[in-house]
Amino acid sequence: MTDHAGRPSAETIATVTLALQRQFGNRCVTSDAVRQQHAHTTTWLANQPPDMVVFPESAEEIREIVKLCAAHRVPIIPFGAGSSLEGHLNAPNGGVSIDLSSMKKIITVHPEDLDCVIEPGVTRKELNEYLKSYGLFFPIDPGADASIGGMVATRASGTNAVRYGTMKDNVIALEAILPNGETITTARRAKKTSAGYDLTRLFVGSEGTLGVVTKITLKLHGLPEAISAGVCPFPSVKAAADAAILTIQTGLPIARIELLDAVQVKAVNVYSKLAMPESPVLLVEFHGTEQGVAEQAQRFGEIAEDLGGGPFEWATRPEDRTKLWQARHDSYWAVMALRPGIKPFATDICVPISHLADCIEETQADIAASGLIAPIVGHVGDGNFHTSVLVDTASAEEMAVVKGFLTRLVERAHRMEGTCTGEHGVGQGKMKYLGAELGDATVSTMRLIKHAIDPDNIMNPGKIFTFTP
Repeated sequence: MTDHAGRPSAETIATVTLALQRQFGNRCVTSDAVRQQHAHTTTWLANQPPDMVVFPESAEEIREIVKLCAAHRVPIIPFGAGSSLEGHLNAPNGGVSIDLSSMKKIITVHPEDLDCVIEPGVTRKELNEYLKSYGLFFPIDPGADASIGGMVATRASGTNAVRYGTMKDNVIALEAILPNGETITTARRAKKTSAGYDLTRLFVGSEGTLGVVTKITLKLHGLPEAISAGVCPFPSVKAAADAAILTIQTGLPIARIELLDAVQVKAVNVYSKLAMPESPVLLVEFHGTEQGVAEQAQRFGEIAEDLGGGPFEWATRPEDRTKLWQARHDSYWAVMALRPGIKPFATDICVPISHLADCIEETQADIAASGLIAPIVGHVGDGNFHTSVLVDTASAEEMAVVKGFLTRLVERAHRMEGTCTGEHGVGQGKMKYLGAELGDATVSTMRLIKHAIDPDNIMNPGKIFTFTP
C-alpha cells in the first residue's frame, strides 16, 4: 500500500525490509548514516534518504530486488558513486536504494573492435587503468571518479567531449532490468544498426527512471601517440571564450579546451599549489602524432595571440599534465576556500558556441550585480559552462538571491537557444525548467514513455518531471 503522495506504508516497508534482510543479510542496511549518505549531499536540496540500502553483487540479485519492490510498489533508486549534482539520488517517497558499487566486473575487452563490456559499478578511472595494457582508453571524463552506470544514467560528458563526444556517443548497448523485473538488451555489439527504436539512447540520460542498468557495452579509443597540454591567460573572459569559439570553428581537432575565470584560477592556485596567472585562462590539450600535436599547438597559439592571449605555456611531462587536469577537476573543492565554512553547489547550462562569449559575459555581470561569489568554469569547446555558487543555505535572504540568479541563468540559456543543463541532468533541481525548454507536448511524450515502461512509478520517482501512476 502507498499513501496519496506515493510513499509506501510503514507496514509495506517493514515487509520489504524483512524480506531483503533475509536474502541479503548485512548487505541490506537501514542505519541512518548509510541511508543519508545514499541520498543527495552535493546540492542545496534537502537530503531525502531511502528506507534501506541494498548492495547486490549480480544482475540476478538486482532482478530479485526489483521484483520484490514491484510487487509491493516500493520505489527503487539506483546508486552509483554518489557524484551527481541535481538531486538524482534523493528518495522523496522513501524506498530502496540499490548500490551498484559491488558490480565491478570488466566482462570482456575486444581490442580489435575497440569496445568493452562492463558492469555498472566500474568507475572511469578503474576502467582506464585496466585498459592501459591494451593501449586503449575510455575518453568520457566528467571530473569525479563516477561510476560508468551513473554516467550512463545522467548522459555525462566532461572535458574530452569536444573531441570524443558524450556518453550518448560512446554507449553501444545496454542490458537493463525493467520495473516489472524483465531483462532487456537494447542493441547488439555492432557499430551501427537500423533495427527498431533506439532504446540505448532512450536509457542513456533516463536518470534511473526507466530501469536499472546491469551491463554496458562501450566504445573505446586508442591511446594517442602524443599528448600536449597547456595554459593560456587572456585579458578577459570574452577574449578567452572567443578564442575557444575560433579554435572550434577553424576545425582544430582539440581534445580539451577548458575555461576558468579569474576567481576560479585564484582558488585553484591556492588549493592545487599552482602559479597560473590570476586572469581568465584556457586549459587546452591536443591528441595525435608528435608532428600533428605540434602543428595544432602552434595554430592555437596564433589564435590566442590574435585575441590578446598569452604567453602560452606548455606542460609537456605526463606528471605536469596530470597535475594540471587534476587541478581543474578539483575546482569544486578549491572554491570552498573563497568562503570558509560554506559549501558550494554547481549548476550548468549549455548554449551554441556562437552565443558562448555573450552568455558568459552576461552571467558574470549578473553574478556581480547579485553580490554572489560564483566562479565560472566551462567545457567551452561545446558551449557548456558551470558556476559554483557559494551560499549559506541557512539564510533565507541568500537563498532567495541565489534562486533568482539560477532562474535568470536558465532563462539566459533559453534565450540564446541553449539548455538548462548540458551534462548535470534534470533530477529534482531542474524539473521546473523542462517545460519551458522543450514544450509541454514534449514533456507529455516523455510521461507517456514512462507510463508505458513504469506505470506504477517505482523507478526513481520525483525526477525529471512530475508523474502520477
